Amino acid sequence: MTADELVSIELDEDEREVLARGLTEWGGPARCTEALAVAMDFGSVEHLFEHVVRLRPLVRGGQPLGRRDWRRVLISAEIVFASDVFGSGWDWQSTTGFRDEETIRILRSLQRKIERAARIHELTPADLPSDAPDAAASGAPSPSSSSSDE
Repeated sequence: MTADELVSIELDEDEREVLARGLTEWGGPARCTEALAVAMDFGSVEHLFEHVVRLRPLVRGGQPLGRRDWRRVLISAEIVFASDVFGSGWDWQSTTGFRDEETIRILRSLQRKIERAARIHELTPADLPSDAPDAAASGAPSPSSSSSDE
């Protein structure tokens, strides 16, 4: 199973909405840094926003995502919900309409479903080619550039 292989996961409406809001919140009130965007595997804050535009309608529509994208969407929701420094934190309930207790229950369900279906914990750095615009522009090799199966 490759990082970009599409995986369909049956999610209920609230689960899809928490993931979609987890992406949307980065446009405000959440405050992402370059380092955090890289840690979430988006490459940069600019790249995060590009992926938000692409991923949000797919998540809301129940469409399949690549394993890498499932991981990005989940970690984005986890951080934006929980962190008051970088994410929505205390503002989550007022900006999304989801109570904290409800969100935690939904996130736990999402963690189980996404891991079981997409096996996101098995992704390694070699599975994740750099798609950051600055890495490509600098000519820096990606972790998978030496891979013979591409």
